[in-house]
Amino acid sequence: MFRRASKMLAALVLTAAATLVGATVGASPAYADGCYTWGRTLQQGASGEDVRQLQIRVAGYPGYNAQLAIDGVFGPATRSAVIRFQQAYGLAADGVAGPNTFNRIYALQDNDCTPVNFSYAELNKCNSTWSGGAVSAATARANALVSMWKLQALRRALGDQPIRVTSGFRSYSCNSAVGGASNSRHLYGDAVDLGAGPHTLCRLAQQARYHGFRQILGPGYPGHNDHTHVAAVGGWSAPSCGM
Repeated sequence: MFRRASKMLAALVLTAAATLVGATVGASPAYADGCYTWGRTLQQGASGEDVRQLQIRVAGYPGYNAQLAIDGVFGPATRSAVIRFQQAYGLAADGVAGPNTFNRIYALQDNDCTPVNFSYAELNKCNSTWSGGAVSAATARANALVSMWKLQALRRALGDQPIRVTSGFRSYSCNSAVGGASNSRHLYGDAVDLGAGPHTLCRLAQQARYHGFRQILGPGYPGHNDHTHVAAVGGWSAPSCGM
């Protein structure tokens, strides 16, 4: 917790310094990060691995009923997601990812690239290898990382209050043991079940519509009165929540 607080303070200081000196669009981020450090400013028209890494971090800001492609191409949808991310954190919302935007991301992530409020262990209570599901272990883990950044955006929109994860990735054996659907998105690593806490299950389901989750199942849907399920693929159904 101390390390995370230190990272946040360092990034805020660097962001303020960049603002004071009038950082230009071509300036490089000043803060080196243990996970990934961007070496150039990114804007519409750019492409490459650095764009893909940015897209993972802003995957939770695609807008209502939308999903951002993680394809390494900085198009209009990525620009809009960057703008929403910037607005969420009180930055100049120009759709250009420069030092201030990157410093905010650095403050939000741990050295394993997960957002500070979520972890791989939290998204996988089945096994330690991410194996045995419908996709390779590497793919399941990568899908879970994108889901965590979506959850971080959801958390921000809900006042930065905790979100309780009750289930994430499942192997076929883990899925069978809990009576999961045979085609469950948990097998792909991109599904997360959320329990009630500071927010009701309906509040979680309703807000999730803005953060890149194409499948949202909650109260009123069979078997989902005690949790809200969010995933990358599927539809919405939470009749008790007006969805």
